[in-house]
Amino acid sequence: MCGITGFFTPLPTQTRDDMQNALTTMSAALTHRGPDDSGQWFDETFGIGLGFRRLAILDLSPTGHQPMTSANDRYVMVFNGEAYNFGAVRDELTARGVSFRGTSDTEVLLEAVCAWGLDAALAKFNGMFAFALWDRQEKTLTLVRDRLGVKPLYYGWMGNTLLFGSELKALRAHPAFSAEIDRDTLSLYLRYNYIPTPFSIYRNVRKLPAGSMLRVQAKTRPGEEEIISYWSAGERMLASHAQRFTGGEHQAQDELETLLTNSIRERMISDVPLGAFLSGGVDSSTVVALM
Repeated sequence: MCGITGFFTPLPTQTRDDMQNALTTMSAALTHRGPDDSGQWFDETFGIGLGFRRLAILDLSPTGHQPMTSANDRYVMVFNGEAYNFGAVRDELTARGVSFRGTSDTEVLLEAVCAWGLDAALAKFNGMFAFALWDRQEKTLTLVRDRLGVKPLYYGWMGNTLLFGSELKALRAHPAFSAEIDRDTLSLYLRYNYIPTPFSIYRNVRKLPAGSMLRVQAKTRPGEEEIISYWSAGERMLASHAQRFTGGEHQAQDELETLLTNSIRERMISDVPLGAFLSGGVDSSTVVALM
């Protein structure tokens, strides 16, 4: 599962020890998400800190450790999730002369950003993920959530500090966090029995919308962060109407089987044993049969 967390203070006032202690506490709140390893990276000059708890699935060696720095030393990343087609992207990068230290999908995504830029790299990846990327050259922090929002990512300003993490409890562990209940959000919870995006139960804390990225620069002030939508389900739906499937029933069956088979094959890439929850319904039975 893994867990990411961190903070960014554009006008840093914390000492090195303060930053390290905050990261340690925030990361510890996510131990249940990643019992296999933990890591921290911070730069007190720019007030940026990244924390990680790891559940090792791909590349169980130290080369899969996070936070991970790119080969050119420009980017630092913490990544939660899986990039299912990382093998194909890795082959494409290798053909361009890129070499790799390990076999993790995190490293492939990181080097893809170096090679093509973040926007173009995101367009190439199929997966479920949430990650934080610090650009040392541009002094920019970018938070990214996958297209359908499978992996969670919360963020919020507490004073001049932007906090973020896979779960609210990581944000709560930071000494600047204010646990004030948002009464408007509470009414949404009582109405719907859940809290819809982008809200959270705490005032000034939000969920990053699916298919979006949040960008903060060194001169950004609270409330001035940039949220960019890089993928839209609505736009994809409209595009599919313009390119309707024209085959017959048997062709549709074959195409569906091909899509399911390829999808499940990509999700079975793992360096540890994997399985499936089998309820006996048509969907789970189909998944297990194809596995």
